[in-house]
Amino acid sequence: MRRTWGWCPCSFLLLSLFGLEAVPLNTGKDKEEIPQENLQGPPQNVDTGLHYDRYLREVIDFLEEDQHFREKLHNTNMDDIKQGKLAKELDFVSHHVRTRLDELKRQEVNRLRMLIKAKQDQEGGGEMTVDHQLLLKQFEHLNHMNPHTFEVEDLDRLIKSATNDLENFDKERHEEFKRYEMMKEHERREHLKMLDEEERRKEEQHYEEMRKKHADHPKVNHPGSQDQLKEVWEEADGLDPEDFDPKTFFSLHDTNGDGYLDEQELESLFTKELEKIYDPTNEEDDMVEMEEERLRMREHVMNEVDTNKDRLVSLQEFLVATKKREFLEPDSWETLEQNQAYTDDEMREFEERLAREENDLNQKAAELQMQRNELERQQVQLNARKMEIQQAVEYMEKLKTQKEEPVTAFEVGESTPAGPLGQNQPVPAGY
Repeated sequence: MRRTWGWCPCSFLLLSLFGLEAVPLNTGKDKEEIPQENLQGPPQNVDTGLHYDRYLREVIDFLEEDQHFREKLHNTNMDDIKQGKLAKELDFVSHHVRTRLDELKRQEVNRLRMLIKAKQDQEGGGEMTVDHQLLLKQFEHLNHMNPHTFEVEDLDRLIKSATNDLENFDKERHEEFKRYEMMKEHERREHLKMLDEEERRKEEQHYEEMRKKHADHPKVNHPGSQDQLKEVWEEADGLDPEDFDPKTFFSLHDTNGDGYLDEQELESLFTKELEKIYDPTNEEDDMVEMEEERLRMREHVMNEVDTNKDRLVSLQEFLVATKKREFLEPDSWETLEQNQAYTDDEMREFEERLAREENDLNQKAAELQMQRNELERQQVQLNARKMEIQQAVEYMEKLKTQKEEPVTAFEVGESTPAGPLGQNQPVPAGY
């Protein structure tokens, strides 16, 4: 269920994907230059999860070829990018870049049209009502009213759509995890209904034992706190906790050397905490829940530290955060088992919806069975009619064959052709 990226979504998508150069950090320990490979942009083969991911990447690749656009990008902050000021610079890019963007847009429009047509065909073509709003939503990242040329509005739409869609991923992920947890509980309850009283008692007892066993783990440090980072410093980095230095810590875990801690780099800091709670070999530990816990930790740190809400933690933001009370004296961290993902009302509504869906499916299955029975009955009738027609044809062929055979003799007692005055009439027997 988890979406993974090799680089941070939202604003970092725009900054790093547009090719801003990384700024090396001086850790103070030495002045060695960061290896050149750390100055490279994000991996090229990582999927953002957007349905227009390829189009987005190719547009950015083409724009990076224009020197004017690259220079403007380096002098544009994220607020200006979001407000569309960067998009206006499209009017000044070279002609060959604009030509390639035009062709790219035409290909994207054709792709979406084919996708929509295939979806309509799959769902029944003209027999079903088409949700035009849903179909047009797939075009929000470009101006489909002008399918031929790539204009300023197209770049503006692309930036805003990518920013908005990626920002909504966390919200969608929360809902997806909630459905997962409710379905798991629903299936457990349904399983209990299939058992007799004694088996149900044993199953409930086992469930409680596993739940308590999972909750029995070492104390989890508050994500992003001094205690939590010191533990990483000591156990993962192999350094003396007494020598903990926030600036050096930041440099060590800015693995791509771009001057920011992105979401993936933050998530990697929580591995030690998660190992206290989850073990893939334990029956009581759910690895889907582990990933949700990891994302909860990342989301919490972002909310606390990322003051400009660009979904990146700069060195300055990080250093400011290390001086706050929440960093030095944090509250305890409540893990997932202490925070049920859904309410009782949500669970009841979920099961009621499942019951309705199951009833609809059963009704549909019954209707399909009736249709099948009717088709089978009609097939039997057709087969019988076919047999009758075949027999009639065979009978007609037989009559036709008999009519065409020549007469060579007459059997005794059969009439012979009548002669003049009744001659050659059959003689009654006994005369």
